[in-house]
Amino acid sequence: MTRAGLAQAARNPLAFIAERWTPTDRTVRRAVLTSLVMTVVIVVTGGAVRLTGSGLGCPTWPKCTDESLTATHEMGFHGVVEFGNRLLTYVLCAAVGWAIIAVRSQKPWRRSLTRYGWTQFWLVMGNAVLGGIVVLVGLNPYTVAAHFLLSTALIAVATTMWQRTREGDAEPRPLVGKAVAQLVWVLVGVSVLLIAVGTVVTGAGPHAGDSSDVPRMNVGAVGLDWEGVTKLHAVLAWVVVTLTFALWFVLKAVDAPPGPLARTRDLFLILLAQGVIGYVQYFTDLPEVLVAAHMLGSCLVWIGVVRVLLSLRERPVLSPGVPTQADPALSTV
Repeated sequence: MTRAGLAQAARNPLAFIAERWTPTDRTVRRAVLTSLVMTVVIVVTGGAVRLTGSGLGCPTWPKCTDESLTATHEMGFHGVVEFGNRLLTYVLCAAVGWAIIAVRSQKPWRRSLTRYGWTQFWLVMGNAVLGGIVVLVGLNPYTVAAHFLLSTALIAVATTMWQRTREGDAEPRPLVGKAVAQLVWVLVGVSVLLIAVGTVVTGAGPHAGDSSDVPRMNVGAVGLDWEGVTKLHAVLAWVVVTLTFALWFVLKAVDAPPGPLARTRDLFLILLAQGVIGYVQYFTDLPEVLVAAHMLGSCLVWIGVVRVLLSLRERPVLSPGVPTQADPALSTV
């Protein structure tokens, strides 16, 4: 490589790679999907850290101990679990980096996809710092809840980026009417509330992440009524299920395109499975395996909700010199 080439690679490595490599559309989609899958994996493994009581397996951050960057033999199982989850952050960074390189090298370059990739990257960095704060404040349940909610935002961005790899960059065209879109936004809002209340259930519940000495969520000096918060969570879950079923019925009634119908059906099935897991774990005193499965289900429900929202419009691939035109008939659906 020439000196000029080395200088260019150092100055803008993404542009340097993009000039010399053009990935296929399949490669780009797989790279973006990998980042989404790894996001879900690290959420579930983070739950495993809490459920095994390994939240303070590494008692400090960014090092595992004051003297060691990694877990030591004396720290035992909990140190291995906590440090292993920290290592997965690097795997997630690599997956997001691979997605950024792939979309930046695609021809023609789609700036919007690259922005989604960088948004993922900074969310990962922010959540890594927040994870360190969680450790430094001794697993304060409010910081744990914020840690999970930021992961939820990351999943939304990753899901959107994955969907956008299957679309063009034309202006979005609605596939349903305004009333249906409003119903979906209500579904999204209640789903966000469901996830938020779920973090409160976790923060007030028995799985503290380290020991019974870790304080749980409270109001002033009074602990939250875990049973009451759990019932509220269940009610919100039923509201989401009802809204999803109502959406499917409305989409059938207006003869909507197959895309929104399929995504709504998928969400409904995921919600049913998640509901079964939720009730079984509640009546069996929260076994760790079922709690972990419920966390995975939470991620899948959120992905399903985002996919329903994104299915309400389409973005055709622009042909050179041919402007897109909205179909006026779509606005009357």
